[in-house]
Amino acid sequence: MARDGRLGVGIIGAGHVGPVIGAALAGAGHRLIGITAGSDPDRVEAVLPGVAVLDADELVRQSQLVVVAVPSEQLAGLVEGLAEVGAWQPGQLVMHTDPAFGTAVLEPALRGGAIPLAVHPAISFTGTTLDLRQLQAAYAAVTGPPMVLPIAQALAVELGCEPVVIAEDDRPAYAEAISTASAFARSIVGQATGILRGIGVENPGGYLSALVSSTFERALREPVGE
Repeated sequence: MARDGRLGVGIIGAGHVGPVIGAALAGAGHRLIGITAGSDPDRVEAVLPGVAVLDADELVRQSQLVVVAVPSEQLAGLVEGLAEVGAWQPGQLVMHTDPAFGTAVLEPALRGGAIPLAVHPAISFTGTTLDLRQLQAAYAAVTGPPMVLPIAQALAVELGCEPVVIAEDDRPAYAEAISTASAFARSIVGQATGILRGIGVENPGGYLSALVSSTFERALREPVGE
């Protein structure tokens, strides 16, 4: 780790989450080593202008903090594959962003001497710089071994989030809560906008924006059962 606390950061995953996490950490003063290739290089360039594109194993070997932001079904295999080629480095921080997993999924990196962390910012990522503003009002679920949990909490704060510790065994329940809230919101809003569109209301999403925002805000603040 750098003496001044600033880290060389490598991002594995160029979808909606990875580039935004990289931009937030760069904004906190960390140095971006690079990112793996993705299917939308123009969007990544807009969020991380001038960022180097590197293979995952080379990126890991050069980074002090590796952020793994890939789909759930790819996470375990990716971490194991990098272990098989000896990419993980002793003392290196490895942080994934998946809500469903704690740090057990990073065990292959731990075998290589890396320090495992799990940090999930609870926002719906668009993959654009608009997400940086969302992070400033968000919470983040953090999981890690007790001795290094403060590092996970500090990284969440540097992303702009308020950290909330979630136990390893509670990550599946946490992921269920996140999935339920996200699916419900999309379903209800989609149904309502469809009805308004059907009766000729132009821009039904804009029409409902203030109503939906205020209703959700009230629901989130009201005590359960009232």
